[in-house]
Order: sequence, then C-alpha cells, then structure tokens
Amino acid sequence: QGSVQGLIPHLSAGSLAVVFAMGIGRDSQHKHYKTGGRSKTSIKKRKYEMGRPATPCKLGAKRVRSVRCRGGNMKYRALRLDAGNYAWGSENVTKKVRILDVVYNATSNELVRTKTLLKNTVVQIDAHPFMQWYLKKYGVDVGKKKKGAKEGEKAEEEHKPGRHVIAKQKARAAKQKLDVGLEDQFQSGRLLACIASRPGQCGRADGYVLEGEELAFYKKKLEKKKKN
Repeated sequence: QGSVQGLIPHLSAGSLAVVFAMGIGRDSQHKHYKTGGRSKTSIKKRKYEMGRPATPCKLGAKRVRSVRCRGGNMKYRALRLDAGNYAWGSENVTKKVRILDVVYNATSNELVRTKTLLKNTVVQIDAHPFMQWYLKKYGVDVGKKKKGAKEGEKAEEEHKPGRHVIAKQKARAAKQKLDVGLEDQFQSGRLLACIASRPGQCGRADGYVLEGEELAFYKKKLEKKKKN
C-alpha cells in the first residue's frame, strides 16, 4: 500500500481500496433506460457478471496461459502463436504449418500492422508441407518453376518411386485439376489462409486455405488495399 501511495500521492488509503476494487463488469444494473432514466442498483457486483481484459494474440514464439473459469472449466489464452493446423478443403488434407505474416483483417488495418491473430484474420502460411503432400500423392511438384525444371528432374531420378506407385499417381493426376489461384501461390511458397479458431479462447490459431471464390474476394481486397 505504501509503495502504491508513493506512486499516487494524492489518493488516501480509503480511495486506494476503491481503485483496486474496481473491475470489468458485464452487468446491466448500472445502465440507463432507453428514456434516459437511471435504475436503482439493488444488488452488489456478482462474480458471474465478471469480465476480463482483452489480450489479443500476436505473431511470435508460442506463449499460452491457462485461465480458470466458472464451473472449473478452462480457457487457454494465447499471447503469442507462430503455427497452426490448416485444412486444404478441396483435397481433404490438414497439415501443421508455420504462420508467416498477417495480411488482412476486416475490422481494422491496425490489427494487420501489429500482426494480431484473431478469428477470420487472413494470414500467409508456409506452403511447403502441402507441396510435399501433393508431390507424394500425385507425383507433381506444384512449387517447381519452369526454369529450374532440369534440376527437379535430376532430383526425381535420385528418389524415383516404383512403377506401381507411379501408375497410381498418374491415375490420380488424370482426374485432378489444381485451382489456378493456388498454383500461382505455390510458386511463391506461401498460401493465403483464414483463421477459423479463436486464439484467445482455445489457445490455437487453426484455419483453412483460401480457394475458389473466397480466394478471389480476398485477393481483390488486398489489391485495393495496396492501391490506397
């Protein structure tokens, strides 16, 4: 108490107690009526009306804190995250990948500048785990650029699969058609993805790879943002 009074000298001991008793409340007792009148508070604050300060999750080395909630339930408050499980919906595959950057948030550009990870944030993720899976399933190196084709052929000769595996891969590749938007992104080694989980509640930043109309929508948004 003495040290706090040193920091805030104009406050008395009684008023200090009031300062520390204050908290975030989610009650409606203190609110005015629509007509502007005030309701009389008949009860004190209750624990079930308690709120907690917002702690937005940033991009960085993993740091998660556990919070005990009502009924003994637990929330996991992610303060920093740098990886998550991302699903490639059309291929029905999920991989754990690194989150490289935050590129778009519908709420505010400030959240992009500070690299804040929230639900529905558009991020750039590492494409290599998906590229390796695609190569194994279809025998096609989607990230390979045309100039470096000869080098890729030499590497394939060193690790050439059996005839039966090659036949299976060719049969799959014949029925497969990769989205043009995704193919361009694989060349750069980064994919646009959307966070579907709530990092501040479950301590994870999982999501899905953007493709089709949704990818086209966000690409337009990003182009518009660059022009401005």
